[in-house]
Amino acid sequence: MEISLRETQDRDLPIFWEHLTDPEMQHMAAATRKYHYDRGHFDRFWVKVRSDPARLLRTVLADGAVAGHAVVSGSPSEREVSYVVGRSHWGRGIASRALAELIKLEDIRPLHATAAADNAGSIRVLEKCGFIVTGRGRSFAQARGQDIDIVHLTLN
Repeated sequence: MEISLRETQDRDLPIFWEHLTDPEMQHMAAATRKYHYDRGHFDRFWVKVRSDPARLLRTVLADGAVAGHAVVSGSPSEREVSYVVGRSHWGRGIASRALAELIKLEDIRPLHATAAADNAGSIRVLEKCGFIVTGRGRSFAQARGQDIDIVHLTLN
């Protein structure tokens, strides 16, 4: 399977909406925001994201089909990666390969990431890309309606 990244296009956004509003993805990721539930907020959020030159945003393609998105954001001292791969693409190595490509495009280190402690798949993706666990904590997970354990990871 060919995995590639490209600039995000308007036509990608409806697919991102499908990914972000999938209840199973929301539960797995745990950290949801208002734009995961409200299309108006989603649209405003993506206008902001796409117009921010400090964000490195890419659409993830698997054999030419939109499989998700990946982004590096934050100030130079607090750069953080995040990614979403649609559920129909889970378990095929797409996230690991896409994240590996994304971090090649970002020169600043360290890079940070946060995952729900019980999201073994996401933690495994990050570790395959060289991130190491550097801390643990608790945070409220809107998608689960409760505080959960989280893991902080860093790539130096």
